[in-house]
Amino acid sequence: MEITGPTLDAADPARLARFYSRLLGWPIVAEEGPRAGFPPEDGWVKIRDPADGLKMEFQWDERFARPVWPSVAGEQQMMMHLDIAVDDLDEGVTWALEVGAELAPHQPQHDVRVLLDPEGHPFCLFASPGGPVAAVITASGQEPGSG
Repeated sequence: MEITGPTLDAADPARLARFYSRLLGWPIVAEEGPRAGFPPEDGWVKIRDPADGLKMEFQWDERFARPVWPSVAGEQQMMMHLDIAVDDLDEGVTWALEVGAELAPHQPQHDVRVLLDPEGHPFCLFASPGGPVAAVITASGQEPGSG
């Protein structure tokens, strides 16, 4: 068995796929929807890292609720987050904000920046000097940047 990448639920999966495509520089390689009888936001989109084949998929969920981070009792919690290595943390944050991310108000570590994508999914940027930008899937509960 091999994990090839996550699938994120979204109210607007095409918009979320375009965000991550631009953020990571990964092309959109497949797209479907909307299905007959469903709203225009319905659909499914896949992006893929051309270097190593890691993929991310985005699918419509009619009951999608924006996650709250850090978690709050009784509110939608994140199910997972992405750790994304960058050559320079400040430049990575600047780029993420330019393409549509939001800086999370709570920053638990000095060497990691927590951001929110346009649908509210948290992701972490951490400096990995000399290495290419890489996405690492991290299960909820692990330290950001430890992936």
